[in-house]
Amino acid sequence: MFSPSIKHLIEEKSGSFLIPASRIAFVQADNPLYHAFLILTKVKYSKIPVLDKEKRVVGLLSLEMITDKMLTTDEISTAPLDKLKVEDVMQTKFDKINFVETTLETQLHLLINNAFLPVVDDRGVFQGLLTRREWIKAFNYVVHTYDKHYETKRIK
Repeated sequence: MFSPSIKHLIEEKSGSFLIPASRIAFVQADNPLYHAFLILTKVKYSKIPVLDKEKRVVGLLSLEMITDKMLTTDEISTAPLDKLKVEDVMQTKFDKINFVETTLETQLHLLINNAFLPVVDDRGVFQGLLTRREWIKAFNYVVHTYDKHYETKRIK
């Protein structure tokens, strides 16, 4: 459990934790795998969310998952990418969170093993990503402002 003063400082920054969905590259489950390959190659993310038609997160997709389908014992071929869809290779077991239902401690514990967490609303609609990087930036803020914040409260 976080101390109340540290929790307060982290919550001051928690609004900046979320990278909104409008800034995130994603693919849809029924997209051809070739399309996803092009997107992942261009955006240079290691993994992106997969959404359904209602904008709910149904999976995650990485370049590694795609290239695995391109490798044969003798060569690398893009031919399988024309026949497969994203849903054929995507990761379907993954952590996701709802800010309303997830504590700061739970978020931090989940980010130990995940570079990012998809954030959904009460209907499961994709809202954006919570990244380990943003959490570390918040921690950096706490480390550098705690004494100043604590001294101000102690003097009062």
